[in-house]
Amino acid sequence: MGTSDTFKTATFSGENLTCRRGGRMVFAGLGFTIPTGGALVLRGPNGSGKTTLLRLMAGLARPTAGRLLWSGAALEDPEAHGRHLRFIGHLDAIKPAFTVRENLAFWVAFWGRDDGLIGRAMEAFGLAALADFPARLLSAGQRHRLALARLVASPAPLWLLDEPANALDDRSLGALTDTIAAHRARGGMVVLASHGADLASGGATLALDKFAPTDAAQWTDL
Repeated sequence: MGTSDTFKTATFSGENLTCRRGGRMVFAGLGFTIPTGGALVLRGPNGSGKTTLLRLMAGLARPTAGRLLWSGAALEDPEAHGRHLRFIGHLDAIKPAFTVRENLAFWVAFWGRDDGLIGRAMEAFGLAALADFPARLLSAGQRHRLALARLVASPAPLWLLDEPANALDDRSLGALTDTIAAHRARGGMVVLASHGADLASGGATLALDKFAPTDAAQWTDL
């Protein structure tokens, strides 16, 4: 799929999601629906479950109760679901010995995409001048831009972004905001955990602290 193509109409939703982590109930009864072109911003204090929910959405963990659905069908195959999404977490997943171009080429080849996407990805995040730099020489902000550039280099309908504004300057934040807007305009969906920056104009907000268990007895397994 090229960057000018649109994604097929889809919805991503969760019903009555409950999650325990380390014997503690993190959230319970949580639900959401993201339509084609939609965005969901996760808000809440540290420990409220933003990263945990993103991992559930990515199929990297399973809920204690509830279910996830793709266009109304329950998600039962994590590997198949993985082809729908790209997850950018706190770890950049960059090979230090590879150049910027080589890192992106790895992900393009991994997902079986068009090599022409490498140049578009570098241009989107201002990395063209650094194309032949080994990743180990990049600053924290440059490394994070390289991680985010994977979104352009290997398109997928659902983006899951955990604090994507971290380490970015104002110009890079603008590039990320523009990239998210372009993705949504093509029918893509975005879920992001964010404490501050407004990266998804018009997106819905999910306050995770509203789903924290109120009964202290629920917090510990007996």
